[in-house]
Amino acid sequence: MHLSYHSGCIKSDFHKKKVLWIHINATNAIKTSKYNPFTFLPLNLFEQFQRIANAYFLFLLVLQVIPQISSLSWFTTVVPLVLVLTVTALKDATDDIVSTLENISNPNPFPVLRLRSEKWMDVQVGDIIKLENNQFVTADLLLLSSSEPLNLVYIETAELDGETNLKVRQALTVTGDLGEDIEKLADFNGEVLCEPPNNRLDRFTGTLTYAGQKYPLDNEKILLRGCTLRNTEWCFGLVLFGGPETKLMQNCGKTTFKRTSIDRLMNFLVICIFAFLAFMCIILAIGNYCWELNQGSQFIVFLPRQDDNAAGFSAFLTFWSYVIILNTVVPISLYVSVEIIRLGNSFYIEWDRKMYYARKDTPAEARTTTLNEELGQIKYIFSDKTGTLTQNIMIFNKCSINGKSYGDVYDYMGQRLEINEVKTVDFSFNPLADPRFMFHDHALVEAVKLENPEVHAFFRLLALCHTVMAEEKKEGEIFYQAQSPDEGALVTAARNFGFVFRSRTPDSVSIVEMGQQRSYELLAILDFNNVRKRMSVIVRSPEGKLSLYCKGADTIIYERLHQSCSKLMDVTTEHLNEFAGDGLRTLALAYKDLDEEYFNQWKQRHHEASTEMDDRESKLDQLYEEIEKDLLLLGATAIEDKLQDGVPQTIEQLSKADIKIWVLTGDKQETAENIGYSCNLLREEMTDVFVVSGNSSDDVRQELRSEEVLFVIIQIMTEQLSFSHAVFLTERTLGKSAKVVTDEVANGEYGLVINGHSLAHALERSTELEFLKTACMCKAVICCRVTPLQKAQVVELVKKYKQAVTLAIGDGANDVSMIKAAHIGVGISGQEGMQAVLSSDYSFAQFRFLERLLLVHGRWSYLRMCKFLRYFFYKNFTFTFVHFWYAFFCGFSAQTVYDEWFITLYNLMYTALPVLGMSLFDQDVNDVWSFQHPQLYVPGQLNLYFSKKAFFKCALHSGYSSMVLFFIPYAAMYDTVRDDGKDVADYQSFALLTQTCLLFAVSIQLGFEMSYWTAVNTFFVLGSLAMYFVVTFTMYSNGMFLTLPSAFPFIGTARNSLNQPNIWLTILLTSILCVLPVVTYRFLLIQLCPSINDKVQIEIQAKAAPPPPTRRTRIRRTSSRRSGYAFSHAQGYGDLVTSGRFLRRPAVRSSGFTHVGRTTTGFSPMGRSAGYSPTGRPQTAKVPDVEVTSLQMYRTIKDPAL
Repeated sequence: MHLSYHSGCIKSDFHKKKVLWIHINATNAIKTSKYNPFTFLPLNLFEQFQRIANAYFLFLLVLQVIPQISSLSWFTTVVPLVLVLTVTALKDATDDIVSTLENISNPNPFPVLRLRSEKWMDVQVGDIIKLENNQFVTADLLLLSSSEPLNLVYIETAELDGETNLKVRQALTVTGDLGEDIEKLADFNGEVLCEPPNNRLDRFTGTLTYAGQKYPLDNEKILLRGCTLRNTEWCFGLVLFGGPETKLMQNCGKTTFKRTSIDRLMNFLVICIFAFLAFMCIILAIGNYCWELNQGSQFIVFLPRQDDNAAGFSAFLTFWSYVIILNTVVPISLYVSVEIIRLGNSFYIEWDRKMYYARKDTPAEARTTTLNEELGQIKYIFSDKTGTLTQNIMIFNKCSINGKSYGDVYDYMGQRLEINEVKTVDFSFNPLADPRFMFHDHALVEAVKLENPEVHAFFRLLALCHTVMAEEKKEGEIFYQAQSPDEGALVTAARNFGFVFRSRTPDSVSIVEMGQQRSYELLAILDFNNVRKRMSVIVRSPEGKLSLYCKGADTIIYERLHQSCSKLMDVTTEHLNEFAGDGLRTLALAYKDLDEEYFNQWKQRHHEASTEMDDRESKLDQLYEEIEKDLLLLGATAIEDKLQDGVPQTIEQLSKADIKIWVLTGDKQETAENIGYSCNLLREEMTDVFVVSGNSSDDVRQELRSEEVLFVIIQIMTEQLSFSHAVFLTERTLGKSAKVVTDEVANGEYGLVINGHSLAHALERSTELEFLKTACMCKAVICCRVTPLQKAQVVELVKKYKQAVTLAIGDGANDVSMIKAAHIGVGISGQEGMQAVLSSDYSFAQFRFLERLLLVHGRWSYLRMCKFLRYFFYKNFTFTFVHFWYAFFCGFSAQTVYDEWFITLYNLMYTALPVLGMSLFDQDVNDVWSFQHPQLYVPGQLNLYFSKKAFFKCALHSGYSSMVLFFIPYAAMYDTVRDDGKDVADYQSFALLTQTCLLFAVSIQLGFEMSYWTAVNTFFVLGSLAMYFVVTFTMYSNGMFLTLPSAFPFIGTARNSLNQPNIWLTILLTSILCVLPVVTYRFLLIQLCPSINDKVQIEIQAKAAPPPPTRRTRIRRTSSRRSGYAFSHAQGYGDLVTSGRFLRRPAVRSSGFTHVGRTTTGFSPMGRSAGYSPTGRPQTAKVPDVEVTSLQMYRTIKDPAL
């Protein structure tokens, strides 16, 4: 067997088990780890020193070993640097190990030829592997044979497209005949020529050459990695692509290193701080040069100069000395603290019981610890639909039969009751009922029991008009396999109301009607497709009556109704509008009786048309149109595509937080629109909903510039100074040349719906800005029929041109590329697999938890990080600027103000825990108030808590505080004596007073920053102050001096200075003067220009508890958008049903019902409606002496015609 590609070839002799691979990867292994034991240390250190701050501190360490420059000991820098590098390295190693263990190739063995078991990673291109039921497909395979009739297999593609309904694949006959004979498989010698690796999930092109014959290969012959084998005992497949060349991995996109906007701003600020540090050092070096020229000659006796240029050389050394001393403007402990804060907030997410899904025992998980604060700045959410917003579970909710609506329950006053106030219908009378099916309107089941002919005809249609397959492993336990969840819901509804679909053959459908088994001869299936939007079956009843049953979109069915149905049509239309108002997916049902002679003529013409070589499709359409007319209306169904719990409320809350939600789904337009209305994404109150469906770039551009859109854009433009100035700004913050599209406010609320082929044109370079501007003005955007790659492209487009943080949320492998592209990726750990979770940054089980993740954890994390940064820069700038002022009083000699031990322990011990306590426990309002006021989230989107402006204010505040902390103690100690008359104005006493004043000032400032005091916070603040005095008195003691005199020179300073009243008065005065401007500024700000936080704080003080959430009113819409099921239904399985290629093994037959059908060989249509001739399977034999069931006790009307 040989495999060939256009760009190279793969040749494999299965018998010898050797593989030659050219141009592409031959193994199935996927590397997910970043490090290995040999590369970890050098690679991790290289990455860490790419941080400007780390490289800077390494440079400082080199300077400090030069005696002529450094006035500080080396340990003041090396201790914090080693601590930072160690903590970060341990964190990186842990993250990499966890990620590798979760993503590593599954070690479960799979048998290859000769029944040798191999791990996934060892499977190679050219191998033939055997898969068994419920096993995961590990590589892209060419299906060779299976255990099912006609070599069919059933697969679940949830990992690829999020859909849980089963799909069918069929092997070629030439390979299917090999069966499970190992020798035949090994001896099979053919050549496969196929396309190179690509990311197209819906297309495959190739040929199999065997015995001189070429056989076409398409997607129906391929099993893609990510699928799961279902309801198939075994199958054999040939590995075509493995590892990163599989279509699944081709769609995963590249893993990028994600950094928060605060990280990017920090890099910019660090560069600015370095520049300011250099500026200060230059000023002080110049000061030293001038001082050496003017004052230095007076000290030449005991400070001799080496040459005449001593002043210049001294200034040069002074510059580098002050680089070392003033390095605390960029404290290395900042990065350690940031990592600890992020780690702590990650634990909060994982420990949150309100984000725990008990039904599946799934807690929330923070899979990364570096993006928490970004959760508080989200502006755009990109969401998948199926499995993310919805449960992908269809429920038969309501129906209209012969002008009467069923499903709603009313009390004696005529008021509609909520379903949770009504008992469900008891279906215990039906032994074949599905126990999971629930219905609340008892009137419908009573109509069934009373044998209302229209009601019976309604459910008989649902039991017959479909392509569902039944599987009955045990008697009475029926499982349906449907091509869509909608069909399964309709057939299940008919089953519970007494019309049980039991089994089918290519030419018959067996159902149980009110306890009696009947077999209908299946004469033709006129299947669904995208154009017809309806489905019909032609059947012959056991009594010999010919009938056509049809279901489809109401607009399509109404065009084909008999004129006698006009009144019934009006009433049914009202019901359809009510159903659509509830966001339900609707179908209209109709039927007609056929004349035997006419049908025989139609059958002959149908046979001729189905065998035509030219224009076959249009001729068949004409025949379908001819027979599907003058139908009689039966009623309509309403199916609920069940949303996940809390989805509408979550979207409503996120919208109030000014977060824009874009839904990117692979579903059809009508399906997506219906869900959009159901979950409050689209609303009837919107000014308009634009639909873009052009098939070319010009069409799409024209639609984007339509009159409605153009009116909005022109109105916006006229309110601004100029288009070029208002719409595009340069993104200087990130240092990129890309233009940024600013937010525009439309004159109303708009929605935008665009399909996949139009989106492909909209994403072209010439139209992408037009599309983006239009979409960003809309409140909601829905992109339908999009590919995984298009999802990522939409996210990248918004990231490229918008100064906004994006979040992508999905549950399937088709969402992986979108999740990786967004700033934040969230995976839903649902029934669609774990691919999205493994690629995400955060994961949980339900979409509704996103509200808590963003509005509570995200906002708190952002608020805490911003407070931390503002305070951290304040306390370190204040600490450092005191050195700057002191330089003017020490001859610019690079002498430090503080004791060396205080410099070393200031950030590591004295101020570390209080700021960490604030950053881990602080909250402006609790979670209940956060939900009550989602507008509190908006400041994070606007970067109001920490920005360049906030940083500049912090620097000014620090400059003022440093002047107070230096000049007040300086003035207080100038010419001052102790109580006993001794001099107290020495350097060591001044250093002690200054550092004590500093510690009290920053501690009080921290108290003003904190909004939420806890016992832990209080302990950290008071404990740090107490620790300062304990350490100070210990280090300034006689014993420490005697132990190591050079390291502890401040002997006795603490006990001699801190026992003086004027020292404590100085500490009090400096503390008051430092915080007085802050108190004044905040008071005036709250009084004159209160923020949303201030307003909420005032409300909290006025109310002891937040008001209970208002009960959400039921929103009904009167839109004409109906029949979402019919419009979204894909090409049906009618061909497979009537050909017998879809059939499974015979189901277990019940012996409790009478089979009254007859075995006939009726018309077997060919062509599009049938495809192949039937297999002629034998019918089930009759079973005599049937016991009457309880269901038959309700029979009161006998109608042989029905």
